[in-house]
Amino acid sequence: MNTVSPSSKSRRWVCLLLLSCAWAGAACAQQTYRIATEGTYPPWSFKDAQGVLQGWDVDIANALCEKMKARCEIVAQDWDGIIPGLMARKYDLIVASMAITEQRRQRVAFSDKYKETVSRFIAKKGTPPDVSPAALKGKSIGVQRGSIQAGYLTQTYKDADIKFYDTPQAAELDLVAGRVDYILGNMVTYYVGFMKTPAADGFAFTGPDLKGGLLGDGNGIAMRKDDAELMTKVNAALAAIRADGTYDRITAKYFPFKLM
Repeated sequence: MNTVSPSSKSRRWVCLLLLSCAWAGAACAQQTYRIATEGTYPPWSFKDAQGVLQGWDVDIANALCEKMKARCEIVAQDWDGIIPGLMARKYDLIVASMAITEQRRQRVAFSDKYKETVSRFIAKKGTPPDVSPAALKGKSIGVQRGSIQAGYLTQTYKDADIKFYDTPQAAELDLVAGRVDYILGNMVTYYVGFMKTPAADGFAFTGPDLKGGLLGDGNGIAMRKDDAELMTKVNAALAAIRADGTYDRITAKYFPFKLM
């Protein structure tokens, strides 16, 4: 009886794998990336009724992966743990409208800017427009924990009563209920989200547009500092989706205005 040695079997499997890769072309060498987004921050990222991640950042991430010819898995991660998860190598990229700040640059590398960020206060209609630290002394302000707005308030509004929430929606609920006087967050998020709801009828934006400094220099895609090759790929993919109109088509799906 003829027998095949284990080493012969191994060689046969290697040959079959090589043949399969030859037939499939570059598919065998296709890179796989794991991407984190926040998942509770509509319209940037959220889960639909079936639990599937959707939103502007999710669509941008998928478009980048297509340009990089990479397989990608997009996962939801609580905001507080999103940078620690990257550093622990749970994923390779953060596509979550993360503001580029000097404090964050100390921990991660950022891609080229892919979105501008403007922050605004919201309060009851008729509230005086002065939102300076002196004017808001003793006032309660709701903000998402771990956000750039939270850092800005902590550093700048030392005499205000700052209340931290796990999600922007939780802060909005407390504003409507009268448990906080103001909320501070991303203007675009409020514009297409909270301000479109019946609960916001008695509320309005107040004060000026806030950006720069502690509030960051726009938004970037975060990755580990030692991933120089990935940085090159991501920036090339960002340039490609801007150039071919993909970026604008994705934006138009969610917003009636441009983000850059």
